Amino acid sequence: MRKGTIISLLCLLLPLLNGTQSYAQFKEEAFTQSYNDRADSLATADSTDKLINFKEIFGGLAHERPMRIGSMFGTSMILPGTAQIYNGQYWKLPIFYGGMAAGITGGIIFNNKFKSGGLNSDKTASTLCFVGAGIMYYASLMDGVVSYKSDRKPHPGRATIYSILCPGLGQAYNHEYWKIPIYIGGIVGSVHFFSVNQKNFIRFRDIYREASQAGYSGPVSAEQAKYYRDTYRRYRDYSVVAIAAFYLLQIIDANVFCYMNDFNVSEDLAMKVSPTVILPPDNNFAMVRPAAGMNFSLRF
Repeated sequence: MRKGTIISLLCLLLPLLNGTQSYAQFKEEAFTQSYNDRADSLATADSTDKLINFKEIFGGLAHERPMRIGSMFGTSMILPGTAQIYNGQYWKLPIFYGGMAAGITGGIIFNNKFKSGGLNSDKTASTLCFVGAGIMYYASLMDGVVSYKSDRKPHPGRATIYSILCPGLGQAYNHEYWKIPIYIGGIVGSVHFFSVNQKNFIRFRDIYREASQAGYSGPVSAEQAKYYRDTYRRYRDYSVVAIAAFYLLQIIDANVFCYMNDFNVSEDLAMKVSPTVILPPDNNFAMVRPAAGMNFSLRF
């Protein structure tokens, strides 16, 4: 056998010889990441941070160790009030919990009253109560991110979560205000087209159902209604994709450009391209004339 073949066989057998150790290492590395920002003064003994670090969460709530803004935000989505506990603002807990409890309780009461033969105003009141509870939940998340204290300014995590909670707010945090109309306009325009296409889809869907029945004598045939129904449904789906694309793009934009805030773009680190004239050597016997060219200079 050739030497290269022997080496290849050994490379294939080594994982089998290590067996459990290799498998355990794969499992450990599959749920860890090593690209978290260390500028938040988060002291960890491990070289990698687990995606879900319960020690960090419970230690942060006990004020025994710092908590990353992403961990705080994710935990607050599941357990509202976590951010206020971590930020040491306990006096806000009764406000948020009281507001959410009042909204949910009022919504249930008015909804049951409407189902028992109440007025349409009871249904409206129920909806408003549930919306109020949602607003209090949203306010608790936003308050936690705003009150989060960090040594790094600007903070990429804060910019990212701002964009998640309110499209365009991350760009405002990065002082890139000119981008806000682009993303907001894209989202609003996509929502508008979604609404128009959804209405037309429902319209031709109903016409198709009527045209498929016996005795129909309307101006639109079943075949035409089916064509427009499928067309507007496809356009509606495109609108949903556009909404998601603009929303995700503004989140990525806020995160990336916040990271690049400290990127060195001074005159000491640049490449310049300028026109120049190539002169012949100082030789009376050289039959060379001056020529035009381009000058590339890399400064670092």
